[in-house]
Amino acid sequence: MTTLTLHSEPLQHGWLDAYGHLNEAYYLVPFSNASWRMQDAFGIGVAYFERSGCALYTLETHLRYLKEVRAPAELAVETLILGADAKRIHFAHLLVVDGELRATGEFMALHYDTRAGRSAPLPEATLAKLKEAQVVELPAWAGRRIGFGQP
Repeated sequence: MTTLTLHSEPLQHGWLDAYGHLNEAYYLVPFSNASWRMQDAFGIGVAYFERSGCALYTLETHLRYLKEVRAPAELAVETLILGADAKRIHFAHLLVVDGELRATGEFMALHYDTRAGRSAPLPEATLAKLKEAQVVELPAWAGRRIGFGQP
């Protein structure tokens, strides 16, 4: 499995809930910040947007909360490229604190031309880099749906 370590940040006090642990909504903040680092790593970040007008738009997100996170904590986010085609990137982020997996986020993003107002193919070089970084085998939890009766 190819794991990219592109982002970490400290847990912010304002992200804590009444129970003293990371509020469910704020798990997405470090994942979103890691997505910006991932875009930069593959040459499709803010500078690319400014040149081309193309951006990644999130189509779907699936978060799994595995173990609570309490302050103080350094939130390390690891990234997996689960798949890519001409216009989409399927990726995941793993939230790790003190060497322990605490949450996962799975995302489907669309490459979108904001000037034309429609989806557009990724640059060939970017798609090649994404394919090169893609995991060989999907994690068991990837692609699952929410429902009763699942392991």
